Amino acid sequence: MKGIYFFFAAGLLFSPVSARAEVVNGIDAIVHDSVITRDEVENLIPTVIYRTYANQPDVLEKKIVAARSENLELLVSRQLILHDFKTSGYNSPESILDDEVQSRIREKYEDRVKLAKMLQAEGTTKEKFRQQVREQIIISVLRQKNISASLIISPHKVEAYYLAHKDEFKIQDELKLRRIVLNKGSDAEAARARTLGEEIVSRLKEGASFTDMASLYSQGPEKKDGGMWGWVEGSVLRKELADAAMTLKPGEHSGVIDTPEACYILLVEDKRVAHVKTLGEIREIIERNLLTEERGRLEKQWMDRLKKKTFVRYF
Repeated sequence: MKGIYFFFAAGLLFSPVSARAEVVNGIDAIVHDSVITRDEVENLIPTVIYRTYANQPDVLEKKIVAARSENLELLVSRQLILHDFKTSGYNSPESILDDEVQSRIREKYEDRVKLAKMLQAEGTTKEKFRQQVREQIIISVLRQKNISASLIISPHKVEAYYLAHKDEFKIQDELKLRRIVLNKGSDAEAARARTLGEEIVSRLKEGASFTDMASLYSQGPEKKDGGMWGWVEGSVLRKELADAAMTLKPGEHSGVIDTPEACYILLVEDKRVAHVKTLGEIREIIERNLLTEERGRLEKQWMDRLKKKTFVRYF
């Protein structure tokens, strides 16, 4: 894509090619002379939404409505950009498009034979594939020009955000824990779990390694790592575990902690008192958040400008 941006800078952009959408099951919007159909909007709804909320019809309906709205705006934006490209008089050497088509064929399909088979299976043609690539390039380059090129997040803005949102970066008391989990089932299994737990605690008091005991007896997912649970905020631990763990000093282990589903034995390896993460720890996260916000703001401004000079009608 670097070559593409070079030609953009040189004023050699792509020649406009637009295709009118086929009206199948109704129209959701028109942008200039391009039709956005209900099918186009529906086809962009992720199938995972239907699977995830299949047993929650009310939630599913809300998710579908939200997805439709988002998809429609996405398709409207796409047509606005393509129309702006067409009316702004850009043009480009076909060699750039040919190079990009070839590159995508190599990346996704390996060769033209596999591409032809895939396109046939999808019910499309090489011409439509080429058109799709052309439009993707146009949209990508114009987004680069109108949004990405203007994205600047200064160190001052990052620091100001940090100071204004310090409460969001608070970490409660943390414990670095290892644990042994002895699952319960029937009453007999529960009794065996408690008995085994007491035996393990006795061996730990005699000097046995907690890591070895966890590797031998734990039934938790951390078994293979010697029971290593890692850093956990005390506030997120269930009450029985928190009450026991918070009283322990680094290097100390608990007795048997009896809960309805399992018996636990905890080892506190280290503790960290409540604190606010430093700016250095979260600078990258803040920068990403600010970039996302700024990109959204610039995108909206750009689309608002395009809508003012383009016919757009929603149905």
